[in-house]
Amino acid sequence: MGGFAKWIGGGLGWVLGGPIGGLLGFLFGSFVDESTSYPSHDTKYVSTETTPGAFGVSLLVLVAAVMKADKRVLKSELEYVKQFFISQFGVESTREAMILLRDLLKQDIPIKDVCKQIAKNMDYPSRMHLLHFLFGIAGADGKFGSGEVQVISKIAEYLGISSRDYTSIKNMFIPDTDAAYKILEIEPTATDEEVKKAYRRMALKYHPDRVSHLGEDFKKAADEKFKKVNEAYEKIKKERNLV
Repeated sequence: MGGFAKWIGGGLGWVLGGPIGGLLGFLFGSFVDESTSYPSHDTKYVSTETTPGAFGVSLLVLVAAVMKADKRVLKSELEYVKQFFISQFGVESTREAMILLRDLLKQDIPIKDVCKQIAKNMDYPSRMHLLHFLFGIAGADGKFGSGEVQVISKIAEYLGISSRDYTSIKNMFIPDTDAAYKILEIEPTATDEEVKKAYRRMALKYHPDRVSHLGEDFKKAADEKFKKVNEAYEKIKKERNLV
């Protein structure tokens, strides 16, 4: 068995086909056990379930696209991404993820085609989860480049993420005016009852259990989204003196 990281090695499924499989190509041979039978990257392979492996590979491809947004990749950026991955997934998984990422950074990534493949095969909560990771990684150095944000915006569009959900997640990282309301997907003019209903709706939408199928490693960031929803609600409650 090659040293394929646990969250990439299991259930690669549909990412071995289409544009994602084409991008990664022969690299899988370095990580996947030769005795394990997987379809070649030319094979059409569709899975109805989003596995940790499919999610992890999709994340790496999109991370590469975001990092290439400003036409150059700095060593400092790679180090930030490395530290981000370590904090999320640990040293072992990060070591092998970075091998794949460095190769992806050398390639032209057809973002629209990649996102279409992901949108076709990945459930909606997992796609929103991808977006959350991308914002987290883009801001890992303490700032968000305009090119990075533009690419993430396009990725969200191609993934079929609604504008309201995109704005909600974006405001968790890049607060606009009335960010707390935007996180809850309501207007400042909403009534107190509408605020309470919005909180309950968003708490369900971002509950960590919605992505429990991705495993504990990827579920960690879901806790962060859930916390941001709670913080937004508490801020609005304080402003309005809600009980």
